[in-house]
Amino acid sequence: MYEKMKAKLERIVPDVELRYKAEIAVEIEALKKARNAVILGHNYMEPALFYSIPDFTGDSLDLSRKAAQTDKDIIVFCGVRFMAETAKILNPTKMVLLPSDRAGCSLASSITAEDVRALKRRFPGVPVVSYVNTYADVKAESDICCTSSNAIAVVESLKSDTVIFLPDEYLARNVARETGKHIIFPTLQPGVEDTILDYQMIGWHGRCEVHEKFTVQDIQAVRAQFPDVVVLAHPECSPDVVEAADFSGSTNAMIRYVRESRAARYLVLTECAMGDNIAAANPDKEMLRLCMVRCPHMNTITLEETRDALKFNRYVIELDEGIRQRAYRAVQRMIEIG
Repeated sequence: MYEKMKAKLERIVPDVELRYKAEIAVEIEALKKARNAVILGHNYMEPALFYSIPDFTGDSLDLSRKAAQTDKDIIVFCGVRFMAETAKILNPTKMVLLPSDRAGCSLASSITAEDVRALKRRFPGVPVVSYVNTYADVKAESDICCTSSNAIAVVESLKSDTVIFLPDEYLARNVARETGKHIIFPTLQPGVEDTILDYQMIGWHGRCEVHEKFTVQDIQAVRAQFPDVVVLAHPECSPDVVEAADFSGSTNAMIRYVRESRAARYLVLTECAMGDNIAAANPDKEMLRLCMVRCPHMNTITLEETRDALKFNRYVIELDEGIRQRAYRAVQRMIEIG
């Protein structure tokens, strides 16, 4: 295990840390086998975890598919709570474990099921697209879910003049621009009526606490020092940042872009652990660092917490069956679109 991790991470992680974490990874591998478990690792996991114990790594859409298909007894989701909930939605007979009970999400917490119901009352008959970065009760109020990789395809699949797109403000604005829709952000306060007549997309003021920190000024400052840099931005960044970047796409799309292109150096505007993971996978390419902040929620998922999840059955994801069934329809429609 140590040699496997060192081959990828000797330029990224100090050797003393690799040796320590390799021992924990070996312990996890034994527990995984004994308990007939599968471990899913999101692209935002720290490098020592990402390159050691997961059976599958990827973005939310990839891992949703793997969760739905597995025949293992236990699914350990190294990600955040909405991801583990999605695994339970798709494979309800399996035990789903989330290694940390602090692995929430600022974006998922920005909207509730009652907020969605209020929007549906305000705009009756308009289909609801919910980003997969939402909790199960919000998904249950939605017609279809999407990820950053298929958001445009999902919106277009509805063939509707108007859609409600929740809850990420910046992703909604970026999708609206790509699909040529005029977006509004309505007021839902009692007794307050919006006087907006022309719109094709209805958004919500939710944001990712990591991606909202990147600015156009950051890109300009890096380009001034490194004129040949290729800038990649996640679509949860602001539209101005996405416009100033050379490429915008999901985590998997950014990984693929770096792997398949031949630029001298890259700047990846997303959660900074993923930058380390891309650097480890592409040792011949220079990755610049602009790490504003690690996601405080993703950062709670560690090798130690993952080991203890398998040891002590923590933390088990449970969902109300009525909510799960309604959420399943929205998630399954998303997976069918791909």
